[in-house]
Amino acid sequence: MSHKKKILLVDDSQTVLLMHQLLLADRGYELITARDGQAAVDTALAEHPDIIFMDVLMPRVDGFSACQTLREHESTRHIPIIMVTTRGEPHNVQRGFESGCTDYITKPFNSNDLLDKLERFLGE
Repeated sequence: MSHKKKILLVDDSQTVLLMHQLLLADRGYELITARDGQAAVDTALAEHPDIIFMDVLMPRVDGFSACQTLREHESTRHIPIIMVTTRGEPHNVQRGFESGCTDYITKPFNSNDLLDKLERFLGE
């Protein structure tokens, strides 16, 4: 019995978190959530998720900063981080990669895109 893959969903919008949760609910993943970048870092360090979906625009600490912080910690450096954002402009995409994200999805996201990335990065 392999352990459930753990997904950290980070967004300040409860609606977006619910959309993610509904999409992923019956797929056998363990879902954990955080509402801002600081909570994302704290949760990731405590929980060691297998993958992180990270919003960019959030209160306290934005997704770029949270991503950079996670890349500085040995225990979270290798975790795939998918940025999920309304900002799809090239300079924002570039900034995402510079901050250490693994990939990028723009909102409103296509659920198939999200699931494809999930399978690709979790190696399923």
